[in-house]
Amino acid sequence: MQEKDFVSYEYRTKTVKANDQTKAMDMYEAFGWEVTSTSPAFADGVTLSLKRDRKQKHKQELTKLERQAEEAFETINGLHRAKTAGASIFAIIFGCIATLILGGGMCLCMLTENNIPAFAVGIILGVFGIALCGINYFIYKKLAEKKTKALLPVIDQTEEKLANILEKGNDLLSTDLI
Repeated sequence: MQEKDFVSYEYRTKTVKANDQTKAMDMYEAFGWEVTSTSPAFADGVTLSLKRDRKQKHKQELTKLERQAEEAFETINGLHRAKTAGASIFAIIFGCIATLILGGGMCLCMLTENNIPAFAVGIILGVFGIALCGINYFIYKKLAEKKTKALLPVIDQTEEKLANILEKGNDLLSTDLI
């Protein structure tokens, strides 16, 4: 009768956004995790099922590097969200104000009977509100572009930091195989 080599595993599940799935898989594989399955989670998420040998050498160092990598990964995702967050808030507020101006113009046009000056002011306000709604998109694009330009060096620096952490983890794993 042959003896089987028994390997004890530790298991973990991580939920990530669908567009970050391959990055997350690469990240966890650099620390000895093996992806056993993937399944859809919420609207745009994927749950990764992972396993790793419990008796892996350098486990403490790998776990420490894994935490650092997860922090860098979240920082990168937060920076990508920050590129458009401020511009989106401004665009929503500016769009609400423009819509109120448009609505005020419509009210002046519709609620005043036989009052030509109020009707003319209502039309002018309505056209002004429509113009503000139209330029809102261009203001949004300019603000988002400016913020993106400011954040790109920080994103690149953080991605480089993440790559270095992953290389350290992979180096620790490769020392186990020798």
